[in-house]
Amino acid sequence: MFRKAREGGGGDNGEGAGMRKGAKAVIVGSVFAVMVGGAGYGAFNIVDALDDSGSGAGGPGDAGPAVVKSGPPSGSEVKETSAAFFAAWEKGQASAAADLTNNAARAEPLLASYGQAAHITAVKITPGAAAGDSVPFAVKATVTFGGKSKPLAYRSRLTVVRGLTTGKALVDWQPSVVHPGLKSMDDTLVTGASAAPSIEAVDRDGKVLTKEKFPSLGPILDQLRAKYGEQAGGTAGVELAVRHATPDTPDTPLLTLAEGKAGKLPTTLSSGLQAAAEKAVQKYAQSSVVAVKPSTGEVLAVANNRTDGWNAAFLGEVAPGSTMKIVSAATLIDNGLTTASGAAPCPASAVSESQTFKNITGMKPDENATLAESFARSCNTAFVKFADEVKVDSLTNEARDRFGIGLDWQTGIPSFDGSVPAAGGPDTAAALIGQGQVQMNPLNMASVTATAMTGTFRQPVIVPLGLDDRTSAHARGLSSGTVQQLRSMMNRTATSGTAARLMAGLSGRIGAKTGSAEVDGRARSDSWFTGYRGDVAAAAMTQDGGHGVDASGPIVVDVLRAG
Repeated sequence: MFRKAREGGGGDNGEGAGMRKGAKAVIVGSVFAVMVGGAGYGAFNIVDALDDSGSGAGGPGDAGPAVVKSGPPSGSEVKETSAAFFAAWEKGQASAAADLTNNAARAEPLLASYGQAAHITAVKITPGAAAGDSVPFAVKATVTFGGKSKPLAYRSRLTVVRGLTTGKALVDWQPSVVHPGLKSMDDTLVTGASAAPSIEAVDRDGKVLTKEKFPSLGPILDQLRAKYGEQAGGTAGVELAVRHATPDTPDTPLLTLAEGKAGKLPTTLSSGLQAAAEKAVQKYAQSSVVAVKPSTGEVLAVANNRTDGWNAAFLGEVAPGSTMKIVSAATLIDNGLTTASGAAPCPASAVSESQTFKNITGMKPDENATLAESFARSCNTAFVKFADEVKVDSLTNEARDRFGIGLDWQTGIPSFDGSVPAAGGPDTAAALIGQGQVQMNPLNMASVTATAMTGTFRQPVIVPLGLDDRTSAHARGLSSGTVQQLRSMMNRTATSGTAARLMAGLSGRIGAKTGSAEVDGRARSDSWFTGYRGDVAAAAMTQDGGHGVDASGPIVVDVLRAG
């Protein structure tokens, strides 16, 4: 498909209100042609009159209106434009290089900072073979600061597009052209004393955790360094880093020129479980998983496989689907509406506030089902039928007061702690099956599973609370009777319900809950799965993954098996 340049703050090559002569002539000519119903001769006369060359229509030396090219850039244009851009960049000519992009106003400051704030010199750029309008390239340079120098090498890619206003072949401006670590338009490269001393993060057994061994921990280790670098006793070094524009996002180190002293930082992670989690999420795109220790609340593993590099395992805010039925079942039991062995009929459909809810395709109705049976089969309508009996804030109170959802969790790094807002109308029914306004992430659901298993809410932590005297969130937890029923229902799901096929190979005390969450505008649902085995509880989510057993289920089972 023909890709046209996006018009950013600077427009094509920075041409905004003060457009160049050729561009102005074409626009005025086009407008006039429309006004006179296609009277091309008159249009050209107006264009010529506006042309400040002094030549009138048909006069001597009249070259006619400037011709603006259209269509995708040709192969020669791609080659010439990228070569000119690379040459200017290599010479440190920020203004000239920026003029070859479709957003000079944004490009020039970053290109200028490349040699100034980032102290990068001796730049050599080697282009690869172009693929249509896309040109890969390799950069070799030197970073020099405070008498220290180190070579820098990396690869990136640019795209050549047709300027909307000028018709010129221009580099489509993205910060990632300069370095792939630059994600936002306001991200910059800086070289100097590190913003925070480096750390040597270790797992619960004293084993060192590195980005190289555990790539998924990269953003988390950066967050830990930013928060605990000084407390851990380290001293700053000298480095080239990406300074992110996003608030509370720590610098991303790219190259170390001088080592500081790394402070030792203990974490609750298990390198063995972390390795299993990283391997498991790699099998499914856009996946995240968290494992916790129910008896303590300690986070044992956290892994993400996402194209955006985001820690969705801790920060995600999405509907959890039927995994929410753990909290919903507890709500029904604690409010005296039914019990695990009590009635919870599973009709083909159920209506709440004029909205009709159905089960997954192929599920047979069972008007005589118990709550345990409907839970194990993940019957939506069984829960929806209780919507009229559940008070508007019952599910909210259960989630907060019993499971700690929505409280201020102090895990040691930023986290979203779940949200189950009080909602009336059809949202009450939707919330009971993990849809509507309910928002969770794998960290939240792993904690929910741990609380259901033990009866005690233990706020998850990735760094020991005593390290910086953080205050843990507190919730009342569950009664022994409710815990016994939840365990029984989750065990039934794992041994003869929707999770049985996946959990079959696991021994010991086990339990699970499958889920899928529909998302507006998507053909496939998000895949959810949470489960426990022994003293490990884990939850996973895969965007566009389908049913719980399709993607997130195998991830959780791999982690539980390793535990």
